[in-house]
Amino acid sequence: MSGFETKLAEMGITLPDAPAPAANYVPYVQVGDLVHVSGQIPVTANGMIIGKLGDTMDTEAGAEAAKTCAIALLAQVKAACGGDLDRLVRVVKLVGFVNSTPAFGDQPKVINGASDFLAEALGDAGRHARSAVSAAALPFGVAVEIEGIFQIK
Repeated sequence: MSGFETKLAEMGITLPDAPAPAANYVPYVQVGDLVHVSGQIPVTANGMIIGKLGDTMDTEAGAEAAKTCAIALLAQVKAACGGDLDRLVRVVKLVGFVNSTPAFGDQPKVINGASDFLAEALGDAGRHARSAVSAAALPFGVAVEIEGIFQIK
């Protein structure tokens, strides 16, 4: 088990198998030492986390959905690294999309669910640049979708 995965285990997190793409795209593309991971949606053992922030879901539940996306992102990075998550150098950037009403303005607090998780799990390697934007709708009605750029060795 890698050092990062040991820390995840201490946090009670086991990375799932990397989710398969839901349409005509690849889950990640490596260019040099950067891995660009396609948008990940929040899926748990109970299914997709559906909701609209500012209507049917509160900020705390949205942040949990974002954390679920971050776990899926790490699963994709692990796959890109041939199963060795310790090849991860750092999280470079996240772009988070929040399914929210026009009046909802706490998109950054929602995406903090992913950012806080990555910083806790990966230390300084988990600190990253970020965007958090509103979306009128997301695929399947999910609450959040997050894509990322990661540096690997």
